[in-house]
Amino acid sequence: MDTVSSNFIYEQVDRDLAEGRCENTIHTRFPPEPNGYLHIGSAKAIWISAGTAKKYGGKFNLRYDDTNPVKEEDEFVRSIEEDLRWLGAVPDGGIFYGSDYFEKCYDFAVELIKKGKAFVCDLSADEMREYRGTLTTPGKNSPYRDRSVEENLDLFARMRNGEFPDGSRTLRAKIDMSSPNINMRDPAIYRILHMNHHRQGNKWCIYPLYDYAHPIQDALEGITHSLCSIEFEDHRPLYDWVVRELGFEKPPRQMEFSRLNMTYTVMSKRYLRALVEGGHVDGWDDPRMPTLSGLRRRGYTPEAIRNFCDRIGISKTYSVVDYAFLEHCIREELNLKAERKMVVLRPIKLVIDNYPEDQVEYFDAENNPMAEDGATHKVPFSKELYIEAEDFMIEPIKGYRRLFIGNEVRLKYAYYVTCTGYKCDDEGNVIEVHADYDPESRGGGTPDGRKVRGTIHWVSAKHAVDAEVRLYDNLFNTPDPSDVPEGKTFTDNLNPASLEIIENAKCEPGLENAKFPESFQFLRAGYFCVDNKLSTPEKPVFNRTVSLKDSFAKAK
Repeated sequence: MDTVSSNFIYEQVDRDLAEGRCENTIHTRFPPEPNGYLHIGSAKAIWISAGTAKKYGGKFNLRYDDTNPVKEEDEFVRSIEEDLRWLGAVPDGGIFYGSDYFEKCYDFAVELIKKGKAFVCDLSADEMREYRGTLTTPGKNSPYRDRSVEENLDLFARMRNGEFPDGSRTLRAKIDMSSPNINMRDPAIYRILHMNHHRQGNKWCIYPLYDYAHPIQDALEGITHSLCSIEFEDHRPLYDWVVRELGFEKPPRQMEFSRLNMTYTVMSKRYLRALVEGGHVDGWDDPRMPTLSGLRRRGYTPEAIRNFCDRIGISKTYSVVDYAFLEHCIREELNLKAERKMVVLRPIKLVIDNYPEDQVEYFDAENNPMAEDGATHKVPFSKELYIEAEDFMIEPIKGYRRLFIGNEVRLKYAYYVTCTGYKCDDEGNVIEVHADYDPESRGGGTPDGRKVRGTIHWVSAKHAVDAEVRLYDNLFNTPDPSDVPEGKTFTDNLNPASLEIIENAKCEPGLENAKFPESFQFLRAGYFCVDNKLSTPEKPVFNRTVSLKDSFAKAK
């Protein structure tokens, strides 16, 4: 995982090392909850934690935060590790599960009870909210706060044994109900939940809450810097309270950074799950989704995502990144790497009347004009070609430089042709264009030195490979999908034109053998990759990663 330029996190790590707080070993972690797929915002968090460990020659852990069995699934566990390794963030410090610490968390809770720092509370959730107070008024003590240590130990053991129904009791930390930080007003640290766990089965019916379990897990794993997003800043005093009261000699330091927010997308797992379960997208890996599996399927590379994260940087300030900048990053990379191919998306036939009936020629097509090696590949040329429907007009508009009767254009890599006529179907749609070619113009030049103003791409009809091409656009119509009037939801902002499927595109031969994750530039159409789920040699499927037009670069 690439490291990043200096920032406030590195500055603090440098101070901790200078003061001997870390004993020269930096250890970070990424703690995802396995209740959904990782997204581009997760990539930023991974990049920060893994990059910090790499910079200082330390270790990086993956720890699944599976303390809530409600929506956790093994499918999500598998996808998370796959995404990390794809990004290049290998968890060299180990792979752990929060649920593997349940016994230790329970023992530590017992220790807090014995110290008089935790108590079993019978208040309902609504009553707890009422007792908690507000930002301007202090809370009030629970009537169960002064239970004896012996009674609390007995009740907590009975909670574990399953004697009480869901929601009837909690174990709460005993801190300060008048604290200006609401998170410190005797927060719940255990709740009752009779539900099967994806790893622990029915062994447990009480589960630790994240704010309690997470600092314990960090401390037990020897994490030195617990790097998390800014919404946990107000939870840091509770994090520090837990590790301090439990007596860890080398407590981890929690530090917060701003989350990644982007236009034209959502990154709340609740919203992403709603899109999947509501059938608005084709699963978590739909190429319109901001999930890493969706971006991977669309043709984004780990290098482009790491480059994107590096360039947006690390701060504590709320900001929104234009989605066009992410597109700019992948476009920059693919422009240098992607091989150029001729693909006709909306084909009509071009018949060159004066070209020999059975003749086939081969022309050298450049692989990538940005490459220094000048490598080429062969493309066949014959009497009948496919061209884009938009490359012919019966009545050309002003400035139109492509085919119309009497106009001459260059067929890329091949010959000059002059349009002589066309044919329509019964509904008046152009289905065939006719032209004559100039044999002296082979390769794009003529003895008389004349120039043409238009160049179009083509595919030999007898050699063409049929393919399905999927054109993707923003999933939402508005920069902030969650900004909706009363009575509406974020799904009302979905873009109905976010996906166009072209079923019978015509490709130059060879593309039927393309394999994921190969990417190509289809001339004039954009950058495309092989779909990793649907594509077969018999019917290739290509997803457009990004168009050629770069609005971000122009804006700069």
